[in-house]
Amino acid sequence: MARIYPEGWRTLKATGAALREIETLELLADTLPDTYGVYHGVHWTRVDRRTSFFGEIDFAIICPGGRLILIEQKSGFLHEGPDGLQKRYGETRKSVPVQMGRMVGAVQERLKRYLPGTRPDIDYLLYCPDYTVKTPGSAGIDPARIVDASRKTALPATILSFAAPETEESARHAAQLHRFLTDELELVPDTGAMVDRAQQVYTHLSSGLSYWARQLHCTPHRVRIVGTAGSGKTQLALALLGDASRAGRRIAYVCYNRPLADHLSLIAPPGVTVTTYHQLADMIADSQGQRPDFTQPGAFEQLERFMREFEPGEDWLFDELIIDEGQDFNEEWRDNLVKLVRPEGRLWWLEDPLQNLYGRPPVQLPDWVEMHADINYRSPQDIVAPIGRLFEHGPHIQSGSPITQSDLGIITYTDAKDLFDKTKVAITRAMGAQFTKPNIAIVTYRGRENSQLAPLTQLGNFSLRRYTGQYDLLGNPIYDEGDILIESVYRFKGQSAPCVIFTEIDFDKLDDLTLRKLYVGMTRAAMKLILVLSERSASILISRLKSRC
Repeated sequence: MARIYPEGWRTLKATGAALREIETLELLADTLPDTYGVYHGVHWTRVDRRTSFFGEIDFAIICPGGRLILIEQKSGFLHEGPDGLQKRYGETRKSVPVQMGRMVGAVQERLKRYLPGTRPDIDYLLYCPDYTVKTPGSAGIDPARIVDASRKTALPATILSFAAPETEESARHAAQLHRFLTDELELVPDTGAMVDRAQQVYTHLSSGLSYWARQLHCTPHRVRIVGTAGSGKTQLALALLGDASRAGRRIAYVCYNRPLADHLSLIAPPGVTVTTYHQLADMIADSQGQRPDFTQPGAFEQLERFMREFEPGEDWLFDELIIDEGQDFNEEWRDNLVKLVRPEGRLWWLEDPLQNLYGRPPVQLPDWVEMHADINYRSPQDIVAPIGRLFEHGPHIQSGSPITQSDLGIITYTDAKDLFDKTKVAITRAMGAQFTKPNIAIVTYRGRENSQLAPLTQLGNFSLRRYTGQYDLLGNPIYDEGDILIESVYRFKGQSAPCVIFTEIDFDKLDDLTLRKLYVGMTRAAMKLILVLSERSASILISRLKSRC
C-alpha cells in the first residue's frame, strides 16, 4: 500500500471534483507499493482556497528511484480542438497542455532553487477518468502520458512503468524530494484519534499557527502561544521538533499529561525528547543517581525538591524547549525548566487557559512575546458555535472547519443502568453514521477513579479499549484489547477523534470547572459529537444555550 501524505483522507467526506480525487487516492493507495509516496492537496485547502498544491497539479508521486511524477486530474467532460485538449471553466476554456506545461515548469524551477546543482528527474501524466481522448496525437500532450477513461484502471501500471532503478544516490534524492514536497504542502502532523493504536495523521492548516508562529524572531527567543483547542498547538510543537531535528539542535518537548506525551512520542521525529515534567525530572534524577522509590509515598515531592536544587551541566542543557499544556504548570516548574535551556536557546510556552482543569493560577511570563490563536480548525462549526454561548463572558473562538452540519447529538439518561444503555445507543448512532469503531472514542466526564464507565471492558456487544493503569517494559501504556477507546476527559485532553461520545455528564450548576470540562470534552470531536447527559444536566445546558441565542 502506497504511503499517502497527508493521511486522514479516508475519514473525510467529499463532493464534486474532490470526491473524484479521493477515488483516485483510494486507487493509488491500494495498488501502488509501499515504496511509493503520494502527495495530494485534497481537503487541505491553502490560503487561496485551492485544493491542489501546485496550481493545476493534483498529485505528486515520488518513485523509489527518485523520479517525481506530477499528475493533473481532469474530471468531467473535455473539449478537443485545433489547440489540443481544453477544459471549460464557466464561460471560458483553458488549454490543458498549457496549464500542465506551466505548472511542471514552475515545479522544476522551484526544485532547482531547493536543490541547487541537481537536475530534477520529473515526469508527468494527465488523468481524465471520465473522458476518452478521441485523437491523442493532436491533444497537445504525449499520448503515452495520457490515461483516459478507456484505460483508467491502468493508471497504477502506467506510474510503475515510469519508475527508474533504485540506487543509493536515488534514495537520497527521494528523501530530498520528500522534504521539498512536505515544505510545499506545509505539512505538519496533527494529533488525531488514539484508538486501537496511535496513528500518524497529517493535516494541513492553511495559514495556520504552525506556519506563522515559526516566523516570529525575537531575542531572547521567548514565545508564549495562547491557543484555543484545535488551533494547532500540538501541530506547531511537532513542526518545531522536526525543524530542530533536521538542524541538529537538541530539543525537548515537555507537557503535563502523560497520555499526550505517550501519543506524541509515537509520531515525533526520532531522537528528540518527549516527556512529561515528572518524567523528565525522573530521567535527570536517575542520571545523578538520585531516582526516588515510587513504591513509597512522597516520591513526586522528592522529584520536585530535586528539580528545585538541580543545577544542570552540559548533559542536561537544551538548545530549544517546548512547554505544552502550560495552563497546568506552576511557576516553580517554569523556573526549573527554563534553567535547562542555554542562554541563547529558544523557549516556547503553549497553553489554553480554558483547558485548565486543575484550578491552577496562570503562570506569569514577563517580557515574553505573546501570540493568540482563536480559530479551532478541528471541530465542526455547529460544535464550536454553542461553546462560546455557554460561558458568561464567552471566549472569542472561531471555527475554521469546513464541516457545518455535523448533527450534534444529545441523549439523556436517568440513572446508572440508563447511562449504560444510552451510551450503547450513542455508539449505535455513531456506527449508523458510518463511523467505524477505530474512529470512535468514548470520553467520560468523570475522572477514571470516579467513573462508572471507565472500569468497563465491555458495554453490551461493544468491547472497550481501556487504559489499565500499567506500562510495559518500554514505558508504553498498556490497554485492554477492545475495539472502542474509552478515556476520561482529563486523560484525553490534547487528543481528538473523528467521532466523540462525551458521556457520563452530570452536574447541578454551570460553574467554572464544569464549563471547562464541557469545553475540553466537546472540542475533542473532529467530525461528530454525541453528548450523553443526565436529565438535569441537559435541562441546565439547554436553558443556558437558549438564553444566549
